This record gives sequence, C-alpha cells and structure tokens, in this order.
Amino acid sequence: MRLHKFQSVDAFVALDLAGAEAASGPVRWARKILQGGAKDLARSQTYTYASLQMRRSGASAGINAEAPARAEAVAAFVAESAALVAEGAYLPDAAKGVSDEDLAPLRDTDPRNADRLDAFGAQCDGLSAAAAADAAAGLDGRAAVIEGFSASGPALAQAVAERGGRVVGLATAEGSLASDDGFDPAALAEAWAEHGDKALGALAGSDDGLGKPGALWGIEADIVFAGSRMGIVNHGVAEGLGCRALVPSGRLAFTSKALAVCRRNGVAAVPDFVALAGSSMAAWSSPGTGDDEVHAEITGTVAALMADAAGSDDGPFLGACYAAEAFLSTWQDELPFGRPLAS
Repeated sequence: MRLHKFQSVDAFVALDLAGAEAASGPVRWARKILQGGAKDLARSQTYTYASLQMRRSGASAGINAEAPARAEAVAAFVAESAALVAEGAYLPDAAKGVSDEDLAPLRDTDPRNADRLDAFGAQCDGLSAAAAADAAAGLDGRAAVIEGFSASGPALAQAVAERGGRVVGLATAEGSLASDDGFDPAALAEAWAEHGDKALGALAGSDDGLGKPGALWGIEADIVFAGSRMGIVNHGVAEGLGCRALVPSGRLAFTSKALAVCRRNGVAAVPDFVALAGSSMAAWSSPGTGDDEVHAEITGTVAALMADAAGSDDGPFLGACYAAEAFLSTWQDELPFGRPLAS
C-alpha cells in the first residue's frame, strides 16, 4: 500500500497495488479523513477487481479541510489529480462530501464509461447487493431491512421486490421506519428523489414519526442489508441478529469479530467486495452496452461468484477471499496483507 500526498492541498490517496492497469476508489472530504479507513476502502476495491478478474487496484483518497474551505480544497484536489487520472494512477469516485459535479473536470481523461459513474453506478450497487442476497439465502418470500438507506436504496428495494421479497425496515442517521406489509419500492424511489437523506422523515410525515436508528436491529427480518458506515455491524450487533444473511450495502459494513459471530450463529456474511461489484462492472462496461445488458451481466456475475464462495467450508466471505487471492497471485509477487474487513 502506497500513500501519495498532495502538494497543493491537505489531501492524500492510498494506492493498494503496484503494477495495476489502473486504480480507482472513493474520494471523501471531511475535517479529518483517517488514513487507516482509506486504506481499508482501497483494499475492498482491490478485492472487487480481483473477484472480477481485473488486473486493477483499489485506491481511496481523503481531503482534509474545514467546512468553509471545502469548495476550495476540493477544487485544488481535482486540479492536482488531473495528472494522476490521465495516467490511470488514480481514478476518483465521488463519496462523502464530494459530488460527481465536483469531479466533472476529470472525466474527459478517465478511461471508464463516463455515463456509468454517477447515479447509474449507485443503482447497480443496489442491484448487485440484492443479487448477492438472493444467491446467499433466497429473497422469495423473505423480509429484509436496509440499514443506511442511501442512493443505492431505491434500486435495492426494487430488486428485492422483483425477487419476491419485501423491505420491512429502513434506517438512516435521521431515524428508522418499519412496515409489516413492506414498503412500496416506487414510493421509496419518489421519496429519495425528492428528499434525499430526509426521505424517511417525508415517508413518516415528519422526523418526529421516526424511531431511533438503532431500532432497526430489533425488526424481525430474514435478510439484513447494512452499510451506513464502516464497521456498523460489530460483534455486539452481530450477536443480536436473527437473520439468514448479512449483506453489505456499503463498504466494510462488518468487523472481523462480527464475521466470527455470524459464522458461529449460522448467518451467511456476504463479502462487500462481491455485493457491491455492480458499480465497478458498470464503470468498465463498453460505451455501447445498454442498461439492461449491464444489469443482466451484473446479476449473472454476482450470482456465479456467490455460488462459488458458498461452496467453501469456511463460509462465503472467506470463500470469496480465496477466489480473489487466487487471481491476485497470478500477477502479484506477494498477496497484500490484510483482508477487507472493518477494524
């Protein structure tokens, strides 16, 4: 793992593998972005590429600035990143505090499919998470909850419904909401489009109608999608899960201790680097490929990866790791140290 520090702004990018054809991953802005978390995110993306048999590397950048200086700091990051993007050394994806609009000046030299890097990518992550859940535990007739309902949430809810499941619980930082009958995916999509992070409050009539975010863990469900932040499912949360499968809807959703608890309790812990492969597949899709073709390829690929991983005696997470590492060994002299799990 190599750390590249910027000269014009307090920023850095963690680059996981040497000798890769390209490196990509999120760029986040905050008052202080921790390098450890960035390195973990880069590793998760590396394993996604390895799972997809792509000789590419994960990367993750952080921009440190106070709120009043955000715009200036992001602009400086974008300007200095231009040379990195042109050579494929780092291809940034919008994440916390950084928008697709902020990164627009870099897209002309980004070798990926520019039409697949914005909202479409988030939709594809929702689809791939649902495909992974379906392969891990089946969605037909199942109840699911989504912790960290975000940009991928409407597509995830729609994909769950299309596979015969229903979403009975939602949570964001604002609070949680439950429905025994399940939420209408169309209503969720409309609420997100109009209200964004405030969608649940709009559905409830006001924020006062929401339960506490942690109340989601008490909702009975067969499938738990989680991912509002890294490590949101720790060993304590994992002990209380009564679900069949824990499926990341955000990177590094569970810790190594939570993984151990899931294995002991018979909960299928799905690897984030497979569940969230959809956006990577979309980003590198051919420009002439239609949306339906991209969706079909994502569904088929994720289902196949999960079927292989599920055959491991060590569970789907480690099974997927073994497969990714087998590919990495074909072009890396040494495997990177540490698997993609939250600290």
